[in-house]
Amino acid sequence: MRRLAISLALLGLAGCGASAPLKPKAGESLPVARYGREGTETAETLLKSPPQAAPERSVELRKRSEKRLQDPFDLPPSDDE
Repeated sequence: MRRLAISLALLGLAGCGASAPLKPKAGESLPVARYGREGTETAETLLKSPPQAAPERSVELRKRSEKRLQDPFDLPPSDDE
């Protein structure tokens, strides 16, 4: 019974996080603007990832194993040093 009460209390504490807007620490400022940008960016724009960071998958995953085709660039190492 005591374990159940403790786990419920911890679960309740975990769900009561504050959802205030993000701000820099007291006495600090946001990073300077990137080259070519005007002004500083907000915390929300800095947290958004560009599409290149997580691209969509453009190929279908293989459902079964298939034989690999011959790779013309799979060459043995050269003896020249």
